[in-house]
Amino acid sequence: MSPSDHRITKPSSEIEAQHSLGLRVIAIYKAIKTVCLIFVATVAFGLHQQQNFEHLVHSLEHLSLTDSSGLRWRLVELLEQMGPSKFVAIGIVALAYAAIFATEGTGLWLRKHWAEWFTVIATGSLIPVEIYEVLLRFNWLKLAALIANVAIVLYLIRIAMQPHAKRPDTTSTSAAARQE
Repeated sequence: MSPSDHRITKPSSEIEAQHSLGLRVIAIYKAIKTVCLIFVATVAFGLHQQQNFEHLVHSLEHLSLTDSSGLRWRLVELLEQMGPSKFVAIGIVALAYAAIFATEGTGLWLRKHWAEWFTVIATGSLIPVEIYEVLLRFNWLKLAALIANVAIVLYLIRIAMQPHAKRPDTTSTSAAARQE
């Protein structure tokens, strides 16, 4: 493989050029989600160790903040119910989702047609769960994520349904050049 095989390709059609910015924005959104999930996984794997877990619970219990909603105590109660053993599973799930988001983001950044459909399927499959979560325990962040994901799915369906110009087959040209 030559270095030119690894370069980012230019849009091959006017339609592709029009949507290049949109795909890049979605790719950056997916990259941010990937980084956040890797951070969650790192913290979760750290909390698997009993001493780290106990230190977190102790710190939350002795935090000197005004907590009128009782959020801190609900968090302490939730952590004590879960125990440190559940954090390995949380870390593994977070890494699995991070891998999916990284795949989506990389494919979209490189303007791969398969990535459009992969993102539609992966993101669209979670929309019912997001709707349920918004209805069950509403907050503005969940609603914003739901709206963003619905917009992404609709946008990508629109792009994916448009005809894509076929890229020249670089593998046969490269192979012919090497044989000479």
